[in-house]
Amino acid sequence: MTELETIRIHRRGGAATIELARPETMNAWNKQFGLDLRAAVDDVAADDAVRAVCITGAGRGFSSGADLRDISDEQTPQGRPDVHKVLTERYHPIITGLRTMPKPVVAAVNGPAVGIGLSLALAADLVVAKASAYFLLAFVNIGLAPDGGSSLFVPERVGFTRAIEMAMLGERIGAAQAAEWGLINRVVPDDDFEAEVEALVDRLAEGATAAYAGVKRQLNAWLYARMDDQLALEAQVQQDMAHSDDFLEGVTAFLQKRPARFAGR
Repeated sequence: MTELETIRIHRRGGAATIELARPETMNAWNKQFGLDLRAAVDDVAADDAVRAVCITGAGRGFSSGADLRDISDEQTPQGRPDVHKVLTERYHPIITGLRTMPKPVVAAVNGPAVGIGLSLALAADLVVAKASAYFLLAFVNIGLAPDGGSSLFVPERVGFTRAIEMAMLGERIGAAQAAEWGLINRVVPDDDFEAEVEALVDRLAEGATAAYAGVKRQLNAWLYARMDDQLALEAQVQQDMAHSDDFLEGVTAFLQKRPARFAGR
């Protein structure tokens, strides 16, 4: 495939690792990143030689979420970010591609997983995290609601009570707490992380690929049958939020590195 600018694909036997490669931004999502990541997901999904997929981040983080300096790459006629178009045309195919891929996907969370970066991790089948990693539904901190499927993935994993706390309070959840809640599968000491992830992915790559695909079909039908509708709702709600004064204030405050002063409108 054409060389990607912000994503690297590493193949080892039947395993493929998609490495998020914007370490200078903690692997934040800009336009090129979204295009590259979709191409990478499509590539490994279509490759019959790939029997298991790992997603991880380069550098210190898994993904810090949307790159707010790039938020205006698509705009509405009113001059506000067209987040509906970005989500439906660029980001949702990534999420659905991972969930429907007929092979196991492991998210190896090597550092912070924030916003849509958390959504990406939770779109995987198994989530393994470094002990030093944390998870954050940061959307509310800039006047937005969750997207990227997290309004479905989080409550399906941890229930309403913890999901509403994560979504409304926008606080960090450490890896140990995330595992205790059932948000992720495993926590691994930092020094052992790479070896344990490699062993897990190799085990899956050598396993019963068709059976894994069957497991995903069953659980998707039971837990995520409404995923397309929920993604569509997220995109509509997020578009409404993008036209709010609170969102404008949230982004401005973030870029100016100060607390946001929300007015509730």
